[in-house]
Amino acid sequence: MTAQGDDARAAQEKRAEEERAVEQALALVGRQPQAAHASPDRSGATTTPASLSATPRPGRHTSTSPPPGPPTSASLTSGAAASGAATPAIPTPDIPTPDIPTPDIPTPDIPTPDALTPDAPAAVASAPGASASGPTSRRGNSPSHGSAPSSRGHRASATAWAGARALAERLGRSAPLAAHRLPLDRALGHVLAEAVVALTDLPSFDTSAMDGWVVAGPGPWSAREGEGLLAGRGATEPLPDGQALRIATGARLPADATAVIRSEHAHCDETKGLLHATREVVPGQDIRPRGQECRSGDELLPVGTVVTPPVLGLAAAAGYDALVVVPRPRVDVFVLGDELLTTGLPREGLIRDALGPMLAPWLRALGAEVAEPRRLGDDAGALRRALVSSDADLILTTGGTAAGPVDHVHPVLAEIGADLLIDGVAVRPGHPMLLARLAEGGPCLVGLPGNPLAAVSGLLTLAEPLVRGIAGRPAQEPYRASVHEEVHGHPHDTRLIPVVHRDDSVVPLHYNGPAMLRGIAGADGLAVVPPGGVRSGTEVEILDLPWASASPWTEGCFT
Repeated sequence: MTAQGDDARAAQEKRAEEERAVEQALALVGRQPQAAHASPDRSGATTTPASLSATPRPGRHTSTSPPPGPPTSASLTSGAAASGAATPAIPTPDIPTPDIPTPDIPTPDIPTPDALTPDAPAAVASAPGASASGPTSRRGNSPSHGSAPSSRGHRASATAWAGARALAERLGRSAPLAAHRLPLDRALGHVLAEAVVALTDLPSFDTSAMDGWVVAGPGPWSAREGEGLLAGRGATEPLPDGQALRIATGARLPADATAVIRSEHAHCDETKGLLHATREVVPGQDIRPRGQECRSGDELLPVGTVVTPPVLGLAAAAGYDALVVVPRPRVDVFVLGDELLTTGLPREGLIRDALGPMLAPWLRALGAEVAEPRRLGDDAGALRRALVSSDADLILTTGGTAAGPVDHVHPVLAEIGADLLIDGVAVRPGHPMLLARLAEGGPCLVGLPGNPLAAVSGLLTLAEPLVRGIAGRPAQEPYRASVHEEVHGHPHDTRLIPVVHRDDSVVPLHYNGPAMLRGIAGADGLAVVPPGGVRSGTEVEILDLPWASASPWTEGCFT
């Protein structure tokens, strides 16, 4: 077997292992009882009947049974049972991630699915040395919820970048929002939860496609006097052979009409009252026959279609006044950090908040409904109150995801009993990002790092696929492009680099440090650089930015 074949086989095995890891994680998440996250609709829209809203969209995962296949190191470990009962070891396959040890993961006996409380079903291994009574907090002064590893074990717990994105999207698709019916003027940017089926033939009667003359039989034709046929009028008398009548675009054709002759292709001899065609007349020309576009009952748009302006036009033409759509995911953004200013120049150790102004319009461009960002500072109590009182489908926090003296995200999540699904991703910048789910079927939470470009990385890695999944939007079609120059990589982690398209390649942009936004502000995508970097001319995966792509369309893109 050639070296190229070995590489392809290794890549295939790696993808298979990542898929198994995601399946196992989602299976464990699905076992946990989760009530429907019912909350007031901020838009005030009327919810559809239960028979409609209870039906998940195609492609969403509702099964609570784990998938077949052996468990992997991505399997979630619950906290050790308080009774200290012996726990079986889960065999762990090799994970092709450099220099990351993968220990066997003990799991407790699971008496019933209702009793299962997973802590990190996305390749978050327990911290080395965790006792049977439960692991200790990364801060060392309070009990942990079992999924926040110590800082020494963070490298071993980091989730592969591709696996993290896959888990986020599928987690979003695993809990469909109840569909509701919206009038056409409010449905823009939503996703169809019910197919659009033609309610009538289009067109519903034979019409003229041009201004001109409608004729019957062979010419020349006797030109009838009068204003002729106009759009919006009802049925007319049949047109006898040898006669012609003026007709406007969109007007209903009289019975027995042969063709429409455009005004510029006709000559009327007013002295004789005869109409002559200056070009050959073909039967049926410039006539839109009934049902040319569709017949009543034809499916015009499938479930999952994003409602764009043309979709609204087609729905209106087909007779719809409202559409059944998936609600836009409601997102709360909580900005953490006492050092942040909202106005003026940076001063005396204080810096401007760059994430508050950036995240809300970014999320709206992805189809979410975003509340005004709330600035909580470095106040653990305020963060806890904000989390437990939120009625959003997704919560984003900025900063506080590391282990510093005022990094409160992990302790607060532990205090409120949240399940930490991902704690760190093997990506630069942004590796301290996290994904959690609040207790009792509450919303998901994405913890973004505080550095601006690191936060963008977390947004694209976890928040974007999660929002798309909840909203039922199609995933971005993956594509690759060659890089114009050599790109240095991280020894072990994926790296996301702002790029701009130039002809048939992409050019990496400078100013791409974790705290910098200058590069991403001029970019139209991010290149996914594998560990070790790539040479000039190598093809890499590209993540488009929402405003650099024509799809999906959202109202005003950022409104």
